[in-house]
Amino acid sequence: MTSRIPIALLAAGALALTGCGGGGKNTTPGGGGQGVQGLTLPKESSDVNTKPVIPKPHGAPPTSLQSRDVVSGPGKTAESGDKLTVDYVGVSWSTGKQFDSSWDPGRKPFQFKLGAGMVIPGWDQGLVGMRVGGRRELVIPPGQAYGPQGQPPAIGPNETLVFVIDLKKVSKSK
Repeated sequence: MTSRIPIALLAAGALALTGCGGGGKNTTPGGGGQGVQGLTLPKESSDVNTKPVIPKPHGAPPTSLQSRDVVSGPGKTAESGDKLTVDYVGVSWSTGKQFDSSWDPGRKPFQFKLGAGMVIPGWDQGLVGMRVGGRRELVIPPGQAYGPQGQPPAIGPNETLVFVIDLKKVSKSK
């Protein structure tokens, strides 16, 4: 395979057509503190130089977009229209299993334009305001991910997704 598009990012266009996106909030933006109820990242997940560990969440998933800075970065702030370079790990809330990661062997950091519909709506909304050098936890409900169609076989219908994303670079829009 010569070109591999991360599975977690394939269906953004399909969501726009099916009306599954929009309406979410960053209910816990920035500032460290507690994560989402039912999800606690281990201490080693705060090292932005290593692949984060995401344990299996427990309990009912949140129904709105949740965002928390695990590590607040010192660099440029990401704004809609900027080109971002990120490393990430994505797991299913229901199974706790990884479905995608740029940290895996043979993979590279992922680049995309924020707010352009190149990624799922939960990323377009949840990464605004993040700073370079930071690590952010996103919990994305189905309506801002892949909705009732899922992304088989890795992501089931109406699946809540958990991502830990490291912002490596921001290229400002002109």
